[in-house]
Amino acid sequence: MRFTTRFAPSPTGRLHLGHAYSAILADNAARSAGGVFLVRIEDIDRNRCRPEFETALLSDLAWLGLDCPLPVRRQSDHFDDYAAALDKLRALGVLYRCFLTRREISEQSLSAPHAPGEGIDGVIYPGPAVAMSRDEEHARIARGESFAWRIAMKYSQDLLGEEFSRLEFVERDLTTNVERRIAAHPHLHGDVILARKDTPASYHLCVVHDDALQGVTHIVRGEDLRSSTHVHVLLQKLLGLPTPVYSHHALLTGPDGKRYAKRDQALTLAALREAGVSPAEIRARIGLPA
Repeated sequence: MRFTTRFAPSPTGRLHLGHAYSAILADNAARSAGGVFLVRIEDIDRNRCRPEFETALLSDLAWLGLDCPLPVRRQSDHFDDYAAALDKLRALGVLYRCFLTRREISEQSLSAPHAPGEGIDGVIYPGPAVAMSRDEEHARIARGESFAWRIAMKYSQDLLGEEFSRLEFVERDLTTNVERRIAAHPHLHGDVILARKDTPASYHLCVVHDDALQGVTHIVRGEDLRSSTHVHVLLQKLLGLPTPVYSHHALLTGPDGKRYAKRDQALTLAALREAGVSPAEIRARIGLPA
């Protein structure tokens, strides 16, 4: 299978140096392996994503010298695909409707004897102590109450049996190319959200689906997403999808020690371009060869 990796930004703002670092690392890995570098637009958040940001980020990537096959996949064009994946998980019996708000979950967490702490989606929700009755669920739906589709770790563990405890992924060091197997512990993140009443799919479901659909064999992304990998491995198992090799790189920080973010307008690639900075200087600034 041909080495295929991707860079998958969300068009919610302009790209910054941290994005450049991640994209160039992925492109370098693909070039070294004689493989393919893809760009995917992860725009499921229709409230924050803007077409002008999508156009701008593709322009920034081209300016950096990163070529990718066109057209790029845009997630908002494929909600039916994610609905089908959600249907499959529902048929397996591992999803349930959760009507609690984030605030209610946070309040429950504070009153619990052992607070679950923070996870990949904020406060960890371990699931209901007692499953909601079908009558109550139907009544709340009839009243138009908002809900989220959550994956039940308990139901997933019951379904997979011993296979649940054997879930794992391969982590590849980008510097040494050394690979090691990492045990996956999705249950530590609680019952994460895979969709909402008004949002057809979450990041976790979309990324797992699209990586498999696009034949992604190696994923290069920031270490802030390493925890998500544990849940992604579970979803891959349940959906019968392959698990890519993962490389999680360190996050770039500025002189103040804070990681770069889209709110740092002065450090966007657009601002640096306008200031006369060249792509070669960008690569040197982030510690990568021209």
